[in-house]
Amino acid sequence: MKRTCRIFILAVACIALSMGVTAGSAFAGSIQNRLGVTGRLGFIIPTDSDLNDFKINSDAGFIGGGGIIYGLDKNIALEADITHTWFGSSLPSGRDTGEFSITNIAMGGQYRFPTAEKLSPYAGAGLDILVNDYEGGDVDTVLGGHISGGADYFITRNLAVNAELRAVLAPDADIEIRGTKAGNFSPGSISGTFGVRYFF
Repeated sequence: MKRTCRIFILAVACIALSMGVTAGSAFAGSIQNRLGVTGRLGFIIPTDSDLNDFKINSDAGFIGGGGIIYGLDKNIALEADITHTWFGSSLPSGRDTGEFSITNIAMGGQYRFPTAEKLSPYAGAGLDILVNDYEGGDVDTVLGGHISGGADYFITRNLAVNAELRAVLAPDADIEIRGTKAGNFSPGSISGTFGVRYFF
């Protein structure tokens, strides 16, 4: 967990630094009354779980997906997206315990900080439906929540590149193997993604 926290703090510092050094304003990055579509890809650091009374370590994995965003006014936006991630797991001894996957259906909002620059930073939060799976058995679907922070950098009025950090918090889900509970899967994670948004 300490390693996860250090990575999260480093990523936040990088985003803050990029905000500080960006200059120039050919146009403002406002999305008021505009609909956008997003595609993103990145990495995820999942929390650890337990299986058959043993703690299992979750490997870092990849995450990808897309969604939509709509600007209600110059500061508030609504968003919905679907992402999918998969990652391996192992016992502390190194023995492989199989692959997990999560499909996250997320809905939430953003506060977009006022700026006249091409860079448009934001903070967000919302609800997540986490559809979990395990190659060695079945895992329950659970409801969770997320907090996020990121920025859009507008290349043109309609096209922006995006970087985002997101933390997902959720209760443990039961792992069942052949109809019997065999452990607890923790679907919480920290992810960092890069992507593209196109606004209409």
